Amino acid sequence: MMKRRAMLQGVIGAGAAGTLLANINSTARAQDTTPIPVGSALPMSGFAAADGIEFKNGLDLAAEEINAAGGILGRPIEIHVEDTKEMGADIVSQAMQRLIDRFSTPVLMNGYNVGTNMIEMDIAADNDVIMMHYNTLISHNEKFKTDPDRYYGCFQGDPPEYWYGPGCLNFLKTLSEGDKWKAPNKKIAIIPSANEYSIVIANAIRDKATEYGFEISLFETVPFPTNQWGPTLAKLRQDPPAAIIVTHFLPQDLAQFMVQFLAQPINSLVYMQYGPSLPAFREIGGEAVNGVIYSTVVGCLPDDFSKPFREAYRAKFGPNSAYITGSQTYDGLWMWAIAAAIAGGPSEPFNKEQTQKVAAALRRNVYRGVNGTYRADPAGQSTYCYPTQVADPSLGMPHQFLQHQDYKTDPKLIAPALYATDSFVLPPWFK
Repeated sequence: MMKRRAMLQGVIGAGAAGTLLANINSTARAQDTTPIPVGSALPMSGFAAADGIEFKNGLDLAAEEINAAGGILGRPIEIHVEDTKEMGADIVSQAMQRLIDRFSTPVLMNGYNVGTNMIEMDIAADNDVIMMHYNTLISHNEKFKTDPDRYYGCFQGDPPEYWYGPGCLNFLKTLSEGDKWKAPNKKIAIIPSANEYSIVIANAIRDKATEYGFEISLFETVPFPTNQWGPTLAKLRQDPPAAIIVTHFLPQDLAQFMVQFLAQPINSLVYMQYGPSLPAFREIGGEAVNGVIYSTVVGCLPDDFSKPFREAYRAKFGPNSAYITGSQTYDGLWMWAIAAAIAGGPSEPFNKEQTQKVAAALRRNVYRGVNGTYRADPAGQSTYCYPTQVADPSLGMPHQFLQHQDYKTDPKLIAPALYATDSFVLPPWFK
């Protein structure tokens, strides 16, 4: 029988999650063994399909493991997916509503969807269901603050994109103070694309640059998507900065940036946003991606704790599968399953009382998953970010900085120091 202490402790690790769920299930006297429908609105086609596939993979693996542990109070999980294609507010909201109407899903476990203006939160609120997503947007926090009682069931499973800004500047400042890279000047160039995610990050870097000792030499917004980088590269070559920060995030476009950059390279570090974490970046860019730095505020850590997950993921989905993306929905589904079990079971649409119980458990629990530590910020119901938002690594998700050092292998984690497995190396284009 599960001890009261385990329930009250509140800190749950991924390795212990199956045991915890099994213990809860062992004391349950559930008569209902019908499957629990879990809905997910994902871009399974279109320009973000590579991510959509991995998000579904993460859900499938988590559901398999949760069901092997006894499900939620004896009830197995079933995954239902609606394709959000090119995304946008109308398509995403309709996909989510279909999942609720057709399957009576008590939870919508999404990856990311762009161009929604966070309409997902209204769908969840109107139907009284839990919604967890990985849009990585500060607009989630801002919308939550307008009416916490209405959006009580809406959770962002990672820190908002704003924290990429100060995190990137802190990384560059720390790197410049070491002996691996001597910055030739204090200039940084910022290249966002025309979408909310990229622009928020770029603006945060621009607005905080002077606090970290940098000056902006170029701030140029490019179309979304784009693979024509010639005009931007010409400006960079005229006034070479110490670092080029590209906050556009599509892997195929970023790979083309590097191919075109190396036609006439300059001695600038190249930092890119998120896209280099996906296999397509290496597959398209090849040797041209060696030396690129990127970061993510959510992604599977390359540590011993996540090793069983990484091995299981690639055994199930193939050696080139991107567990760094699938890990997001994987952790999210485990967190919700445990919260639902603690709350006495999942809810169903329009059962506000039970849905509030599940939401309260999600707010209460601190979960150590394969991406690091999830803890909900009560002011916005997003995850705290370490080290720029909280100084305690046990209470925030690490902002990871990785470098492609050999395109034939996985990238190397070079910061933050407590999690790093490798050291920064000077890019091969430096002369």
